[in-house]
Amino acid sequence: MAALLHPPDSLLVLALALAVEAALGYPDRLYRAAGHPVTWIGRLIAWLDRRMNRDGASPGRRRLAGVAALALLLLATGLAAALLTGLAAATGAGLLVCGLLAASLPAQRSLHVHVARVAADLRRDGLAGGRAAVSMIVGRDPDSLDEAAVCRAAIESLAENFSDGIVAPAFWLGAGGLPGGALYKAVNTADSMIGHRTARHEAFGWAAARFDDLVNLPASRLTAGLLVAAAALRRDCSGREALAAVRRDARRHRSPNAGWPEAAMAGALGLRLAGPRIYGHTRVEDHWMGAGRAEAGPADIERALGLYRTACALLWLLVLGLLGLTL
Repeated sequence: MAALLHPPDSLLVLALALAVEAALGYPDRLYRAAGHPVTWIGRLIAWLDRRMNRDGASPGRRRLAGVAALALLLLATGLAAALLTGLAAATGAGLLVCGLLAASLPAQRSLHVHVARVAADLRRDGLAGGRAAVSMIVGRDPDSLDEAAVCRAAIESLAENFSDGIVAPAFWLGAGGLPGGALYKAVNTADSMIGHRTARHEAFGWAAARFDDLVNLPASRLTAGLLVAAAALRRDCSGREALAAVRRDARRHRSPNAGWPEAAMAGALGLRLAGPRIYGHTRVEDHWMGAGRAEAGPADIERALGLYRTACALLWLLVLGLLGLTL
């Protein structure tokens, strides 16, 4: 079992997981029958939130409760993943079984499908269709978005989710096998559920939000590098402008991590991304990423998807290269 947690075996698990997920995604039939690891983790987070996040508690107590909840979440997730790794090793086909289980953690195929749907629905159904499609992948108020803002939102989501939905789980899978990938997914899911600056979660979700920032730090920088390299390989993008945008803008983003892939994507496509935007009824002020045009269209989403596919291919080559070095 121990070998499955470290390179080269963990890199073999990662390579298999990326290949299976890219080819098959997460089958709808399996989701309907058994759910998804993120939904299982989400149920545990919701239960911890109900039991430990008490409305009458002081902010200090709620922050401590959030730290304890995160520790319990990680303990439960780590033990479950370690148990599955042990059971997989006992079958005599541990690498194969772990690879199949780990294929549920990255989201290459589903991310491509959801972002491509925004461009397709914009072309077919106009602004109303684009707003409905983009509302499935971003949290901002869709009614506040014109066509250019819908397209920018889709491209921003593609860039950010390439980092925390694909590169980050790949990084932690390669570093720590199935438990490493599962623990990352638990942290990221906790941040998405309770890591918000709302009256209920600002204190309780503090630990989840800060820890998510930490574990995403290496992947966000790696994602920017992959996008810059991918842009340099494509005729419809600019690697030079992607690198310039990362150097100039990435650290100006309100998030310590999201600015890196968003700046790289913006520079590569000659766009401006991020900037001021509305979540619910709250206007969020943020710096623009990139120095290009703000008027984006469906064709820009399709260019972004082409860049994304190239960057995914570079990620696979990187994994295979690291695997070759460790064998």
